Amino acid sequence: MGTIVVGVDGSKGSVGALRVAIDEARLRGTSVKAVNAWHIPAIVYEATWAALPIDREVYPKVAQEVLDKSLAEAGAAGSGIDVTTVVREGQAADVICEEAKGATLLVVGSRGFGGFRGLLLGSVSQQCANHAPCPVLIVPDRASKDGSASS
Repeated sequence: MGTIVVGVDGSKGSVGALRVAIDEARLRGTSVKAVNAWHIPAIVYEATWAALPIDREVYPKVAQEVLDKSLAEAGAAGSGIDVTTVVREGQAADVICEEAKGATLLVVGSRGFGGFRGLLLGSVSQQCANHAPCPVLIVPDRASKDGSASS
């Protein structure tokens, strides 16, 4: 039995990818590992001339809340699929690809919360497609609108 890894950032695209991962796990008889990466943005350190106190415990808690909400939105609890969650510090594509080592498939959405930074450095889905240690399924943005990959 293998594992399907899916990147989840709380965006509609990632929830669509999570739904596809659950459906694919059902077809393959595998489990799902939902991954959310967090990091402290550089702007937090550069905001003022004096360093501001940073509560590092807030970031993983918020990332877990995002995962939990996304799992509920995707209907993971009633899917009959074993879904585990992973929250790790680091850049999203790096963390997702690391977690995908030994996986049978990596699923990512094509549109997430990349914003302007994603335009400059490339999207997470593109980075995963280039660096993942396993096959990658990129769920198109249209799939996130209705929860299916075939629309």
